[in-house]
Amino acid sequence: MEKYFDDFSVGDRMDAGSHTISLQEIKEFAARYDPQPFHLDEAAAARSPFKRLVASGWHTAAIAMKLAVESGVMKATGILGVGVDELRWPKPVYPGDTLRLVLEVVEKKPATPGSHRGVMRTRLSLFNQDDELVFTEVPILLVARK
Repeated sequence: MEKYFDDFSVGDRMDAGSHTISLQEIKEFAARYDPQPFHLDEAAAARSPFKRLVASGWHTAAIAMKLAVESGVMKATGILGVGVDELRWPKPVYPGDTLRLVLEVVEKKPATPGSHRGVMRTRLSLFNQDDELVFTEVPILLVARK
């Protein structure tokens, strides 16, 4: 079912799929976009506050975006972001972790009178296989109306 602004209600929660992150994937992303030693080298990571190799927070954010898009929740309208409130990484993500995305509508309002779009704030939360919160953000989205 295609969902538009009018189809969402504050409090709606949707499971949006999962992704298991590999060591190779972590290193490839880090080498390209966040080349810090604790993302690339096991020995350096062992000396870091993490004590082992971890995924970049930006990689974790990219996985959340991938899962949100692939879920099809906003397939009809696209995901048009205009900003982000509250971007947090409360726990590190390790190779082999399986991340599960939950989307929740936290606010919605018409953009302007007569507009064909509304403004919606959602909370994207990634949980690992132990149901620990590892990432959360609140994007501000422009969503097409019917």
